[in-house]
Amino acid sequence: MSKQFLDYLLRVRLPLVLFVVVASFSITYFVSRAERDGIGYSPVQPIKFSHLLHAGTLKIDCQYCHTSVESSRHASIPTTSICMNCHTIARKDRPEIIKLTKFYKEGTPIPWKRIHKVPDYAYFNHSVHVNKGIQCVSCHGDIAQMEVVGQMNSFVMKACLDCHRNAQAKLPYLKQVKNGPDNCWACHR
Repeated sequence: MSKQFLDYLLRVRLPLVLFVVVASFSITYFVSRAERDGIGYSPVQPIKFSHLLHAGTLKIDCQYCHTSVESSRHASIPTTSICMNCHTIARKDRPEIIKLTKFYKEGTPIPWKRIHKVPDYAYFNHSVHVNKGIQCVSCHGDIAQMEVVGQMNSFVMKACLDCHRNAQAKLPYLKQVKNGPDNCWACHR
């Protein structure tokens, strides 16, 4: 290899390759943030459902629709029959309610797109948190003020550990809250 060629490699090619690698990593890192931590994720749903109207204006409790949140690790997606408890009478001529009624009559579940998701390798139990008095708004944001629901908080390990290690600061509405477990096997089972 000639000295000129080696000099060319070190002065031109190496910096260019390093620049492309660093730029690619940086762009990928920032562009994929929403996919990694979910903040801002707000998919278009098959039926336009307003939490602002239902949970906000009408003050329907989260647990009326998400029935298993006190007894299961999952906060179940409401079935069409829960919606139809009111909508067999209320506003049944509206386009979105007509769509809902069609799903109900066909016996087909609404294909809602999941918004809040803990990674598959992490164990999370809604009932433990709800039964300790932790309000939905602490993790999900003020859903009652959202016309379209989106993920407001991160569900990455750092966010969970921050709350588990600083429960008094993160949950000031709970008078005698203890910190949650912060050992690995509490969530990685």
